[in-house]
Amino acid sequence: MQPFTTHTGIAVPLLKDDINTDQVAPVAAMRDMNPDYKKMLFMRARAEEKDFVLNQPQFANPGMLVTGQNFGAGSSREAAVWALMAFGVRCVIAPSLGDIFHQNSLKNGLLPVILPAEVVADMRSELHARPGATITADLEAQTVTGPDGAIHAFTIESFAKHMLLTGQDEIGLTLSYDPQIRAFETRQRAETPWLPTR
Repeated sequence: MQPFTTHTGIAVPLLKDDINTDQVAPVAAMRDMNPDYKKMLFMRARAEEKDFVLNQPQFANPGMLVTGQNFGAGSSREAAVWALMAFGVRCVIAPSLGDIFHQNSLKNGLLPVILPAEVVADMRSELHARPGATITADLEAQTVTGPDGAIHAFTIESFAKHMLLTGQDEIGLTLSYDPQIRAFETRQRAETPWLPTR
């Protein structure tokens, strides 16, 4: 997993609430054995709505998504996170996020930032007024710098922060203790030879 320290990117304003994971990554697009996650992102909206925000040239290379309440609701579709990251998005800013989407983000290197609804609404207004403006997320400082230069603090659980900063998921963390695990297993076999072994 790619570590997340700081990231500055063009911010996409998506003025909708309750966007679910099937809208982000349609299930029909995942039937391929090797799905194109970048192509998958908001596939239906990009095909059906000519003025959809990701069809606009100023948002061709986004790094941030600023969106509405309850983004990522619905199924536990990890592909929603993969599609966002394949498109270049490393941070989603919203007043609230779907619980499973939030957890999937943390496990895959996408920073989920929850800010007050009025702050997010102001950011989206600024981004509409200045298409192509950037936002910076600083995980170490736990701040987001908006397009107007205003700095907003956010909270994140300390373990999740550590995992993002070091670019580890739970499997990677467990594997980092491989020498200690092997030493324990060797010692246990010597001390308890009556126990069955693998």
